[in-house]
Amino acid sequence: MSTDLEHIKRVYIESDLLFSQAEVEAAIDRMAQDITEQLVDANPVVFTVMNGGLVIAGQLLPRLNFPLEASYLHATRYRNTTSGHELEWKVPPMVDFKDRPVLIIDDILDEGHTLAAIIDYCRDKGAASVQCAVLVDKQHDRKARPDLKADYVGLEIEDRYIFGYGMDYQGYWRNAPGIFAVKGM
Repeated sequence: MSTDLEHIKRVYIESDLLFSQAEVEAAIDRMAQDITEQLVDANPVVFTVMNGGLVIAGQLLPRLNFPLEASYLHATRYRNTTSGHELEWKVPPMVDFKDRPVLIIDDILDEGHTLAAIIDYCRDKGAASVQCAVLVDKQHDRKARPDLKADYVGLEIEDRYIFGYGMDYQGYWRNAPGIFAVKGM
């Protein structure tokens, strides 16, 4: 099955701009300031969740002006199905984080099943603390668990199908310069 590039292009053209590039950049600046205030002397390990966290981490990390160890991880719970299973590591954490604070960077907190499993994994493996930074927190009542909240949030967003700044539409538009919602979704 090939991707219909005309459809992909049309989705972008017809989408609703929710946050401009300037608004996203300002949100990232605020996140960086808050993270720096909290972690400046903590010597954290910062994990980027792939693939969605790539863009936000690339924007956020240079704004964190303190010593940190950066790495990435890639986990899934879906294994090509629509319902979750146990956490499966495509790339497990490669930096030792036992007895150190961990900051997990991801693009969005939607329902958060995989993010919650990653947080639990880091805690279970001995992280001194685990915090989470997300560019977007989608506002709805379908979170994986009632207490699941990000410690650092760039933007709160309505419950729509969004893309841009790391979030994708059918694998495309992670590179969109702003945060967009698919028309009618």
